[in-house]
Amino acid sequence: MSEQGTVTPARRRGLADEVADRVREAIFSGVYAPGAQLREVELSGALDVSRGPVREALLRLEREGLVRSAWHRGATVTTLTSTDIAELDSLRGTLEHLAVRQVIAHASDEDIAAIDKAADRMERAVDGHEMVRCDIAFHDAVYAAARHRRLQEAWQAIRSQVHLFLLTRIGADSADYLDHIPDEHRSLVVALRARDAATALDLFATHRRHAFDVLTGSDDSDSVEEPGPQDTPSS
Repeated sequence: MSEQGTVTPARRRGLADEVADRVREAIFSGVYAPGAQLREVELSGALDVSRGPVREALLRLEREGLVRSAWHRGATVTTLTSTDIAELDSLRGTLEHLAVRQVIAHASDEDIAAIDKAADRMERAVDGHEMVRCDIAFHDAVYAAARHRRLQEAWQAIRSQVHLFLLTRIGADSADYLDHIPDEHRSLVVALRARDAATALDLFATHRRHAFDVLTGSDDSDSVEEPGPQDTPSS
């Protein structure tokens, strides 16, 4: 605050935003794999910026969960641990359960059409990284159709980490992902368009469980804990 009690101008952060976007894109494109070091000097040279915006961008990506810093290693692309995978899976399940209920209750036909269009793009994906982008875009459309602002904000808070989760999945089994994901999402669209809540909730749970099992090597159908049946609306 200034002496007159007014708010002082905010410092511009545009360059740090751009650097964060570039590094995030490089992570999502596979240029920097999980565990890869992100050295400030190398990034500032590659992006032709000073180290200040790079440092600020890495802090932002750390808050998103894409980067981890340690005093003896510096910044690295996050490698998801088994705990990370379990926590992301359970949180994503809780958010999606509400999102599906909201879509069934409140989405317009145009909203469903947007979800359908996102599923169509999966048919044209040429590799695993593009398929992951399409997968995330599909879920973006679902949360948008839910018409619940705070729910959408909660999704945005974990969106980058879910993207990393899916990248980790294609690292574990790319062929399985490419073979099954388009059909899985097509089934999700059919259930949403039919406003069949019970079927949609079951299909979304199965969809998540498949990814979880690929990453953990689990065959336990109860590995993903779902909300209680009292929370599940009738179709």
